Amino acid sequence: MASYYNEHTIVYLDGKYVKSTEAKVDLYGQTLHYGLGVFEGIRSYRNVNGDTKIFKAWEHYERLRKSAEALNMPYPWHDIDLINATYEVLQRNNLQDAYIRPLVYGPANMSFNLNAESHIVIEVWEMGKFLGDKLLRVMTSPFQRPNPAAFKIEAKACGHYVNSILASQDAKAKGYDEALLTDMHGFVAEGPGANMFYEKDGKLITPALGNILPGITRATIIELCQELKITVEEKQFTPDTLKQADSAFFCGTAAEVIGWESLDEVKFPLNWNDSLGRVLQQAYKDRVTEQALAPEKLDGNKGLKSKEAIATR
Repeated sequence: MASYYNEHTIVYLDGKYVKSTEAKVDLYGQTLHYGLGVFEGIRSYRNVNGDTKIFKAWEHYERLRKSAEALNMPYPWHDIDLINATYEVLQRNNLQDAYIRPLVYGPANMSFNLNAESHIVIEVWEMGKFLGDKLLRVMTSPFQRPNPAAFKIEAKACGHYVNSILASQDAKAKGYDEALLTDMHGFVAEGPGANMFYEKDGKLITPALGNILPGITRATIIELCQELKITVEEKQFTPDTLKQADSAFFCGTAAEVIGWESLDEVKFPLNWNDSLGRVLQQAYKDRVTEQALAPEKLDGNKGLKSKEAIATR
């Protein structure tokens, strides 16, 4: 069983730093019973200067706010304060290369009525690459992504991940490493916890927005492609089209960039080391570990110096 904390682990809970073993949650909350909560998956890295760097902290906390608003959850916090709190939690747990999980959850409420308040916790722990380092054997899942008309699909909501867990567990039970989900029309959407790209004839294709979570890592990959002069096209396509690709990969904060060996036992012909995905895998690693955080004016492990730093972003 994975160990995410011990008797010394510190979390940030509603403005206080407390031991995880002493933190309490109400057993009558909407989030626990109904899945009405939102979260982020963020990573921090030790960069080449030896400093702790939270990658795209602003973007992640802004998405957390938007997710909460999409689910009608009160959100009184400011990005700068939460970023500073995250750096403090990392420091108190003596972590640099870490996975960060902010979670906004509701108070006791067994009705479907709006809540008057929300709670927030920020947890950190050591975690390797979510899908490992080896090329993946992927399976087209019988599970589909939820209809966007039924959910706020752009929100990173707790309840949405029941779909992800079912698909991933099903794929692994059938001997695969991970699942690939389609949308309600049969077009490729994403993995249970990652976006995907495929390479064909020297360019990259990725599912268009609308039926997917707009991943921050996905956006980073597109940024890197622009810098490296790699053509990227966003469009709809089917699993059959995908099986004609030269190579493919997942990307996400937890998974980072990880290539595929095959889809439904159809192997991709291009050697991963010769693929655009491998180029981007290395470029992504360089970006998260070596690029300075000038826009956020970090002071070592302490985070942002002051609220005036926002004006320089």
